[in-house]
Amino acid sequence: MLFCPLYFFLEFLVLSLSLEEKNPFTFDLSKPNRKNLAERGVSKPLAGVVRKMELVSCSHSSISCHQKPSLSLRFLDTNCFNLRPRRISLPRSKSFICESLVSTNNLLVADGDFGTRSVADKSGEITKLNIPGLPDGSEGNNGSPISSSFWDYKPKLSVHYETSGIENTHAPAVLFLPGFGVGSFHFEKQLRDLGCDYRVWALDFLGQGMSLPGEDPTPGSEGEKDFWGFGEESQPWASELAYSVDLWRDQVQHFVEQVIGEPVYIVGNSLGGFMALYFAACCPHLVKGITLLNATPFWGFLPNPERSPRLSKIFRWSGTFPLPASIRKLTEIVWQKISDPKSIEQILKQVYADHSTDVNKVFSRIIETTQHPAAAASFASIMFAPRGQLSFQEALSRCQIQGIPICLMYGKEDPWVRPIWGLQVKRKVPDAPYYEISPAGHCPHDEVPEVINFLLRGWIENLESDGSIALPFIEEPEYEELGVSRELEYAREGMRKSVQVRLFGSKFSLWNQMSSFVKSHLANLRIVSR
Repeated sequence: MLFCPLYFFLEFLVLSLSLEEKNPFTFDLSKPNRKNLAERGVSKPLAGVVRKMELVSCSHSSISCHQKPSLSLRFLDTNCFNLRPRRISLPRSKSFICESLVSTNNLLVADGDFGTRSVADKSGEITKLNIPGLPDGSEGNNGSPISSSFWDYKPKLSVHYETSGIENTHAPAVLFLPGFGVGSFHFEKQLRDLGCDYRVWALDFLGQGMSLPGEDPTPGSEGEKDFWGFGEESQPWASELAYSVDLWRDQVQHFVEQVIGEPVYIVGNSLGGFMALYFAACCPHLVKGITLLNATPFWGFLPNPERSPRLSKIFRWSGTFPLPASIRKLTEIVWQKISDPKSIEQILKQVYADHSTDVNKVFSRIIETTQHPAAAASFASIMFAPRGQLSFQEALSRCQIQGIPICLMYGKEDPWVRPIWGLQVKRKVPDAPYYEISPAGHCPHDEVPEVINFLLRGWIENLESDGSIALPFIEEPEYEELGVSRELEYAREGMRKSVQVRLFGSKFSLWNQMSSFVKSHLANLRIVSR
């Protein structure tokens, strides 16, 4: 996770150096535009001058390294020939360039976000939709009760999981996979709400949450009473234990087979998203569909011994017990820092875009996990465990070949897994619906659970009905290709809140997105410098 921003920057630099010169959606407001309109397929004769524009929205760019606000404007006078150059003076932080015009029934929408064609609605405005809030106890609606259980996976290794809605015997099964450092508790807003309609499970990966071992894997270590796993010899049950993605894949497989007992819709956030894709690629017969919530696009630093046997021999330790003496010392130093409550508090501030979100429960549960005696050694094992047998891209290709439905829901303001990663998945799988939510960070299911639950219901209903029920936002056929934006409003704790959600259509082009992004920045710099 720590290398995500660097990796993104390098990839963005390579793309930006080789961009096409011409953006088919760029619109020059400083010159007569009859020819430009004809080139863009706007054949309807228009006459007059644009005299007024109305602010529709103000947002950040979808590529999160651009954090300046950008404006979406609606032309109130619909005639756009004989445009006269008009200088617009704005503070540096609000400078913009109108770069895309879309004809929508005598209205033209200028989108300063990217310059790709995106339909708002028939009137050119972003439609506001009211969606249900979470069960909050009002009017007797407390949602579906959540139960906590343990499943004996292997000797001395018990898996904690939570479940809801088991009484819905004929409803689809949904399994949630958490991100690194959290557990099933992070999906309780989904369990309580979606459990009213589906059978829902969420589990803790081995070595995390409440799935830490109940015994010291290396007992008898003197002077290390506070840390399990720091001894010199491992117990038989832990001799080959390493908290790797391959272990977690096997854990999920056996959980689906033995506990759930049927194929599932699998939803994963961050590391859980990586595991959802990896598991589906290896066990497609157990998966009905995948939803990725800001999925981590890679995991593991050391080579996989099956894929790179020679290279893996260079690294003598691969996350197994006991920990080498040098690793124990390093772990003590690092663990003291990352388990500090102040550090955890700072991390939560980074990954949640809306700082008004109540994260007290998440904070307390993470602190509780760090106080477990096996937590430090488990963390070391996770960090040094080898990569999986498949990369993220290889797993994605397998899922695509096997026809596994994929849905993407990404928080736009994620500082770690930038939206570019989700857009790359969208480019690889054009038919996968991609919903970009703003404002929302790395954990949209906890930050805007009302939105995630609404979209998940719509996606599952679409698949269960074999397409007879449309996906959320696809009220018109053209939206499926061109995309559409909506403002979703909901009630929370007696207040009305809203977020903007953009559905990227199947004609989405990452190349045009990147090209328009760079050109808009260059144009902004020229405008500001005048």
